[in-house]
Amino acid sequence: MKLVTFTQRGETRIGALSARNFVLDFRRAAPDFPSDMMQFLHASTSARALAQQIIAQADAHALIALDDVTLNAPLPNPGKLICVGHNYADHASLASNAEEYPTCFGKSNNAIIGHRQPIVCPNFVIQLDYEAELAVVMGRRAKNVDAATALDYVAGYTIFNDVTARDYQPHASQWLLRKSFDTFGPMGPALVTADEIPDPGNLDLRLTLNGVERQRSNTCHLIFSVPLLIEYLTRTMTLEPGDVIATGTPSGTGASLKPPVFMQPGDEVRIYIEKIGELINPIAASAA
Repeated sequence: MKLVTFTQRGETRIGALSARNFVLDFRRAAPDFPSDMMQFLHASTSARALAQQIIAQADAHALIALDDVTLNAPLPNPGKLICVGHNYADHASLASNAEEYPTCFGKSNNAIIGHRQPIVCPNFVIQLDYEAELAVVMGRRAKNVDAATALDYVAGYTIFNDVTARDYQPHASQWLLRKSFDTFGPMGPALVTADEIPDPGNLDLRLTLNGVERQRSNTCHLIFSVPLLIEYLTRTMTLEPGDVIATGTPSGTGASLKPPVFMQPGDEVRIYIEKIGELINPIAASAA
């Protein structure tokens, strides 16, 4: 299933992307269906079975043309948003030292936006950078999970752009502030359920800026795989349904190019990940 959170006429609901550019509205088909993605994930297997049944039996009255809705981030307000740095060998080689353990940091939820929604560049930011990433969405509570069984706890996967203001780093010694501006966390367009991606460790990934390819890799090049990240994180914290892990970006970020290439108002950034789709966002100037 390709699950989406969408808004139509001021009302936000969840559904599934259907063939021929339609969204299947779960609540039109079943009025008692969970009202948002977080409720859906916490409802666990019962809600997922009902969703599959709705998809199999849905009639035309539950379908809405994709052009008539706004796609939000699949999870507009995840419980935790955990990012991983320097997790591709080619990107990690640019760091000052190789890490024995994953480099993890948080990003705040105010950054999250959806497909085709604008990344707003503050007027004092010059070095606005992109980072294409595979994001993991948890579907079950996980604590002290072994890598061998870690994927059993995953609800699905989506695309994430860990947008960064490179020139804001002098304001803090940590990464949180330069990555947590409003709109600096595009996510989507859909949450693809784990049954459709049995191996998250072999997915092609690429990013283009204004049609020019800037990043290309495959998740087979992750230093710390999805199962290893879940094992590592759950040694410290309990992961809950709806928590998101952004697994890191490969080489080709704007700051690493010679000369550097940063996003500007009027640009368009696109991220494609195999079996998930394409996340597209324009860059806009701040009104302030």
